[in-house]
Amino acid sequence: MSKLLKIGTRSSPLALWQAEWVSARIRERYPDIEVTLVKIKTTGDMILNVPLAQVGGKGLFVKEIEEAMLRGEVDIAVHSMKDVPTVFPPGLGLTCISKREDPRDALVSRGLSFAELPHGARVGTSALRRQAQLLAHRPDLEMVVIRGNVQTRLAKLEAEGLDAVILAAAGLKRLGFSDKVTEYLPVELSLPAIGQGALGIECRLDDQELVNLISFLNDLETQRAVGAERAFLLRCEGGCQVPIAAFAETEGDQLRLTGFISSVDGTRSVRGNISGPAESFLSLGTELADRLLADGGREILSEVYQRELGGEQEIPV
Repeated sequence: MSKLLKIGTRSSPLALWQAEWVSARIRERYPDIEVTLVKIKTTGDMILNVPLAQVGGKGLFVKEIEEAMLRGEVDIAVHSMKDVPTVFPPGLGLTCISKREDPRDALVSRGLSFAELPHGARVGTSALRRQAQLLAHRPDLEMVVIRGNVQTRLAKLEAEGLDAVILAAAGLKRLGFSDKVTEYLPVELSLPAIGQGALGIECRLDDQELVNLISFLNDLETQRAVGAERAFLLRCEGGCQVPIAAFAETEGDQLRLTGFISSVDGTRSVRGNISGPAESFLSLGTELADRLLADGGREILSEVYQRELGGEQEIPV
């Protein structure tokens, strides 16, 4: 193993915080290894005026970093797990998932809780799954699509005259903005994005020495929970383009997974849960997806792809 380890990362404040956190853990464990960050601008960072659902979804935040890894320009990449597609380029893979931070969504407003927001309140969010779930509870709300890093979206509360914005609690906590949170939304109201709150480390799978070196960063409970969520997403053939959410928790050797599929306006949805041995996390995710697809989710997803996104998508049968 080289004495220099290069971490590929986006250049947003949150991405840099996450990469620095991983860098610090590696330096603590291996004082002889020099760790450096390589900032890479991704397509998702450059397209800020169009909803992700219309330009390709979460893969836009990792493509350029993965290409740099395949060229040998960086050794590992640190990602927010909610940005990581379920399929990787040949030769690359996810080898570690760190212990999860708070997975919930957080509401930032001028002091009013979600229930207290006035009729017709304008709420900023970047996620269709948040939009669908919140509209299901409050169809009177006006959902406003906002993009950009955490600081940019917080600033839009005032700049665009919004009544509230919704962001991931983990990002706010990591960047020191916990004091701005008005309310942490319960998962019963807003089921988190797949993998929200966890960090994933991707590398070249043929570099076994590197895989072994970073293996200490993996948290088994988080790996299983996020793995179940991602198996659910993979079976549904979904991404940022459709309102799909899933959240898993482990207790001892048991895992409980809740999944959600919805129309964009929240008027039609299916939701369910499944429990079983935590070591069977992949099959639990797939089984719950099959249940919800059969319970109406397949028709909902087909409608979303055809009517909302103007395209066809093969939904699993």
